[in-house]
Amino acid sequence: MIADAIKFVLTNLPAFLCLAAVVIPMFVKRGTPWPDRYLGWVLLLAVGLDGIWAGLFHVFFPALASAQIGWQPSPYEFEVGVADISYGVVAVLAFWRSLAFKTAIGLFAVLYYSGVSVGHFVQAYANGDTSPDNFGLLLILTIARVIVLMVLLALANRGGSKRWRVPIWA
Repeated sequence: MIADAIKFVLTNLPAFLCLAAVVIPMFVKRGTPWPDRYLGWVLLLAVGLDGIWAGLFHVFFPALASAQIGWQPSPYEFEVGVADISYGVVAVLAFWRSLAFKTAIGLFAVLYYSGVSVGHFVQAYANGDTSPDNFGLLLILTIARVIVLMVLLALANRGGSKRWRVPIWA
């Protein structure tokens, strides 16, 4: 029973991290405007910890990660894993940094997740890969993160103090 509960949590960790990124800011009000607060938590949990989690699987368990996605193991699994861990660590650090820092990693994540989403759609339609981790909840969460990050980045950069605004949205 406990083993099943642990397996359920670990298998669905990306969904739990996204949910936590939405719920926690409702209760933790650090005196910052809500878009900034939500942006920080989304970067910390839904981008940062999730990126590290995904990266560890790609680096240390490539056969399992590939099988979940419906792909064959590839030497690129290591490279994808290192990229996931890299942006994950930077996104975690962004939680305690300026809006400009958050914006930089947020834009990176938007571009990365957009490319990942396109790749998964191509695999689903060109190769019939409808594995749950290719064309299921993870794809939905990936697309949702793109949308949420774009909205939060726009709101945070328009509503905050001028000294924290990034010139592209000033």
